[in-house]
Amino acid sequence: MHALEIKKDIFWVGCVDFDHRDFHGYSTSPDGTTYNAYVIKDEKNVLFDTVSPGFGKTLLCRMAKVMDPEKIDYIVCNHMELDHAGSLAEIVARTKPEKIFVSQTGLKSMAGYYPDTGWPIVPVKSGDKISIGSRTIVFQETRMLHWPDSMVSYIPEDKLLIANDIFGQNIASTVRFVDEYKNADDYDRRVKEYFYNIVLPYSKIVLTALPVVEKLDIEMIAPDHGLIHRGKKAVTDIIARYRTMAEQKPQKKALIFFDTMWHSTEHMAYAVGSGFEEAGVPIRIMSVKNNHHSAIMTELADCGAVVAGSPTHNNTILPLVAAQLTYMKGLKPLNRIGGAFGSYGWSGESAKQIHEALLSMHMEMPVEPVRCMWRPTKDDLKRCHEMGKKLAEALIAKL
Repeated sequence: MHALEIKKDIFWVGCVDFDHRDFHGYSTSPDGTTYNAYVIKDEKNVLFDTVSPGFGKTLLCRMAKVMDPEKIDYIVCNHMELDHAGSLAEIVARTKPEKIFVSQTGLKSMAGYYPDTGWPIVPVKSGDKISIGSRTIVFQETRMLHWPDSMVSYIPEDKLLIANDIFGQNIASTVRFVDEYKNADDYDRRVKEYFYNIVLPYSKIVLTALPVVEKLDIEMIAPDHGLIHRGKKAVTDIIARYRTMAEQKPQKKALIFFDTMWHSTEHMAYAVGSGFEEAGVPIRIMSVKNNHHSAIMTELADCGAVVAGSPTHNNTILPLVAAQLTYMKGLKPLNRIGGAFGSYGWSGESAKQIHEALLSMHMEMPVEPVRCMWRPTKDDLKRCHEMGKKLAEALIAKL
């Protein structure tokens, strides 16, 4: 197993999981992911984070390329979620560290996952520093980015930020740095996918944290998932991307998602889309049957308008549309224009229920829901088209 030196005497010793597809049980990782861990060799040798359960031996093997694992003095747990701490017991048993550093809130997570161990756990808070010889580790709590126990570790002598879950992506690759990854479009999508499915609810906290990060002299950001950002430009670029995504300023594009039984609601979706296009607003139409809810959420990153449609089924919304709305609400998108539509045969409640669901997400709802009975007629499709035009006009006015 190869360990990569990312700075003098600082090594990536993590794991690449090419087969991982179900990230955290709610988002997809279409190309796999990485569990990044780092070792610093100094007077005190330090391991930053571990890896997901089942990958502990791989981590130990990579560490052995750098030093005997028993020579690790300290372990820093920037975050106790199991993809970063799931192999901690195995690693502690092998390395027998003098100290294990966690955030103040991390004590609760540690006690929950690893109770009554007798480990030498040391809680730290923002601004606490430890010397490891020629280097200093400065701890900064980043609560709710994306767990209460999250923190980052800054090594000023190397201008390095070990950033845990911030600034990461789900990319499984044999290259370790963003500048080595040749597919710029894929990288951009993976950044959005990670932010919009994990970090988005904490956008206000991101905007508070970024100025703190920008005050640091950083030449490299090493996250716990995906590729490492090296060089001032790469660091500036990812910080700017995070600021843009967290600000959630409306963009000139519309997302239309739907489910359908006998294609009536599908026809309505495309008619709504034609109205947007006539008004000069690009669209993305996505069936919830054919697209995972996290993929639909990723698409929302570029869309200032969100329109949802469902037939009425048992006096309510079809289950996959209801699930999408629930998932979206939990991620707290802001500053969007919304719209609702649906077909029905008997009672016709779905469009109104979707309207109310989007309204509960604080979306502006400038148009009443459009409903049609049985198959949409030409007049029904025209109403859908006009709905799309009016929503597009409202979006353009908001830009």
